[in-house]
Amino acid sequence: MSALKLKKGSTSHSAYNLRPNFSDVIERHTLAVLVENEPGVLARVIGLFSGRGYNIDSLTVAEVDHTGHRSRITIVTSGTPQVIEQIKAQLGRIVPVHEVHDLTVEGPSVERELAMFKVTGTGDKRVEALRLADIFRANVVDSTLETFVFEITGAPDKIDAFADLMRPLGLSDVARTGVAALPRGD
Repeated sequence: MSALKLKKGSTSHSAYNLRPNFSDVIERHTLAVLVENEPGVLARVIGLFSGRGYNIDSLTVAEVDHTGHRSRITIVTSGTPQVIEQIKAQLGRIVPVHEVHDLTVEGPSVERELAMFKVTGTGDKRVEALRLADIFRANVVDSTLETFVFEITGAPDKIDAFADLMRPLGLSDVARTGVAALPRGD
């Protein structure tokens, strides 16, 4: 029997419940971090992740303002909501960091990944690889008598689907870049 004697229809939840409601669900988030374009900044940002045992699923860095000497670091990471909030807060405390945006939470965004696939095969497998590349709008960037190198851009799911179809045709090597993401225009 409960220590509280509650009447039917009442609740045991208090308005003064101060216990935090932590979630243990792992979520994938894309963070866009605007930083000063100077030596050592990337190392400091990455050091924050490695020093605390956080994993980076994808990392892309590019200069976005040449005259203002600013770069955008796009980081895809996974963690519980509490870990993601902690990462954002700690990133915001690093001196050369100007802004931290969680593109997963702030609204719709456009994500693209670049990948290159080396496919080795002869005969019908070569023909099928070219047919699939055309369907996926992949470009042939190198070709020999035995191999093709395809370049493809798109959402990570599209890249995964292309890889799955190329494996039986002789996929021998893959190079994938980080995810690039921007907020969707209104």
